[in-house]
Amino acid sequence: MPIYVNEETLTFHLSGRGVSYLFKVLPNQELTHLYYGKALAHVDDFNQLFYTDIKDNSCFEASETPLSFDYIRGEYPSFGRSDFREPAIQLKDEAGSRVTAFRYQGYQIKEGKAPLAGLPATYVESDQEATTLTVTMYDAHLDTSLDLNYTVFSDYPVITRHVTLTNQSDQQLAIDRLMSASLDFNHDQWDWMELHGSWARERHVKRQALHPGIQKIGSTRGTSSAQHNPFFALLDPDATEHQGEVYGFSLVYSSNFLAQCEVDHYQTTRVMLGINPFDFSYLLRPGETFVSPEVVMVYSDAGLNKMSQVYHDLYRNRLARGHWRDKLRPVLINNWEATYFDFDETKLLAMATEAKALGVDLFVLDDGWFKERNSDQSSLGDWYVDQEKLPHGLGALSDKITELGLMFGLWIEPEMVSRDSDLYRAHPEWVIQVPDRDKTIGRYQYVLDFANPDVVDYIYQLIKQRLSEAKVSYVKWDMNRYMTEVASRRLDPGDQQSVRHRYILGVYRLYERLTNDFPDVLFESCASGGARFDPGMLYYAPQAWTSDNTDAVERINIQYGSSMVYPLSMMGAHVSAVPNHQTHRITPLETRGVVSFSGMLGYELDPSQLTETEKAIVKQQITTYKQIQETVQTGTFTRLLSPFDDHRRAAWMVKSQDETEVLVTFVQLSAIANPGFRQLKLKALQPKAQYQLVGSDAVFYGDQLMHHGIELDRYIDRSDAGDYRGYLLHFKALKGEDN
Repeated sequence: MPIYVNEETLTFHLSGRGVSYLFKVLPNQELTHLYYGKALAHVDDFNQLFYTDIKDNSCFEASETPLSFDYIRGEYPSFGRSDFREPAIQLKDEAGSRVTAFRYQGYQIKEGKAPLAGLPATYVESDQEATTLTVTMYDAHLDTSLDLNYTVFSDYPVITRHVTLTNQSDQQLAIDRLMSASLDFNHDQWDWMELHGSWARERHVKRQALHPGIQKIGSTRGTSSAQHNPFFALLDPDATEHQGEVYGFSLVYSSNFLAQCEVDHYQTTRVMLGINPFDFSYLLRPGETFVSPEVVMVYSDAGLNKMSQVYHDLYRNRLARGHWRDKLRPVLINNWEATYFDFDETKLLAMATEAKALGVDLFVLDDGWFKERNSDQSSLGDWYVDQEKLPHGLGALSDKITELGLMFGLWIEPEMVSRDSDLYRAHPEWVIQVPDRDKTIGRYQYVLDFANPDVVDYIYQLIKQRLSEAKVSYVKWDMNRYMTEVASRRLDPGDQQSVRHRYILGVYRLYERLTNDFPDVLFESCASGGARFDPGMLYYAPQAWTSDNTDAVERINIQYGSSMVYPLSMMGAHVSAVPNHQTHRITPLETRGVVSFSGMLGYELDPSQLTETEKAIVKQQITTYKQIQETVQTGTFTRLLSPFDDHRRAAWMVKSQDETEVLVTFVQLSAIANPGFRQLKLKALQPKAQYQLVGSDAVFYGDQLMHHGIELDRYIDRSDAGDYRGYLLHFKALKGEDN
């Protein structure tokens, strides 16, 4: 049984694969955290894990056993009493009081895992895959219940958490802070790792030691943002990619978030993750319930790679959903960087014809196909076909594309409206805005008020019509604007600080409706590239546009950082033209292909502009990718050499599920004069298995590749050595007694 309860001491032991999580009820009926980490053998009594004493100059609770939460490790700490650290929950009643005291009422254990109302979350396909514990707490003064929900997965070292707050009183409560998870570690010797960046350089890895006080990341932009991803990890200071303890925390949410560690004066580390309380307040009316987003916690005793592999496996198989979750994705070509807004049906069909000859599966029509959209200054919201560019309509174009043997895809940006548009002229009240204040412009557009169900319904009907009138197999759903002047004309004054949360619930509802209506369509999420590259989006769209930056060298950093949490099956990775449109760098076509192989392959160029030699290279790239795609999409990914540590080179590998195929990518970022001999050590192979390097007669035993490594200069083509050179080494396990 994965969840044990000592009824006498009210101690809860969540026991998953390789992990334990313990907390207990105190004499005053509040909760204290005991342990989270490597699996412990279950025993009847864990009281030896709890100790407290009265320290000088502390406030304490008056009870039979005096308790001070100034230094007791809290399980879900509240506000206003003896704990002076930042709380997990902060409510305000109609009298203005912010003090809460939630006491233990009971618990319930159920097999399986229920969905979260209106929110994306991990799931199970059978009740045997997980067990869920719900601990109910109650504040008698507020007549409000708080459910702490924990799910333990059977096959992963994973515990998920979220909370549910129900107002049972006859007064309204303001939720000013409600973290999805909080826990206190008993020491402060940690390194903190985050994924930070900006547009076109998203999810770069940053690691540093924790320090006294508060260390945090978050978003206040209305999305999870390109600046910070809703993920962080705590590591032993000596932990590496392949050894040491690592704790990962990932939030399944796509709007403002807060990830925080607070190191106090007793060297306790308090971890919190949830909706950002900055400019957030949600009025919970009598009888209403609020559900927080889900936190996915992963424990690894074998370094960062193991943590990442758990996230990859779980998110690929139990967060992504639908028809395309397990299907091999089509190799696509997108016309954006090839044409921008300057295209017509003839030009598109010429591109598609060339692409089909190269082996492409899917042609994607990007921005500019709708009414008078000739630049980014107009027409968003007017989702009607531009008759000048496409005189026969989307349906006729999609027919002609499919007659070529290609699938047809379409770009949309349903959450935005241009200032110069019929929709905005008809409904200026439908945008996020503060009345009588000037509205900030971004890309000449405003954010539609998706906190207003009428707006969501209108956009739903329009997009549904467009997708119904054509043979659409793929949708690229873009979002290119952060929120400013955040308010809704639809909501009451007391609800204005909940707009960002209500907005993303509206986005989720629209995704749910469209994916249900078009279950065979592959949805790809996008937000100026990676501004909403988060687990919440993965629930609705099994792949995402990883970044608007298609430069192969920059993509190494972006994709390498993304791999800390996200599987390769989520990463749209395209080969683009050179000079690159974002960095103006010129890189070899072969390198652009090798880097894009570590994701869902696509092309962002005009194939008619390629030379015959380049066309042959692209054709071979697509052929090679389709041979290895199942391994890329479903295999076990391992980072080998970090571009953040060694700025001259990077390497990673993917091993197929049946362990018969190994793909190793090595990129030399800058050439070295008169270099020494370089070995690259692989990981997690069968020691006595034999592996042949495809394209050669070379055969290696697994232990040789792991402990000695492969002599790179002997097995890669050095005739074109120089900067930005990428190589794919493909190994296949030989059949035999030891394999």
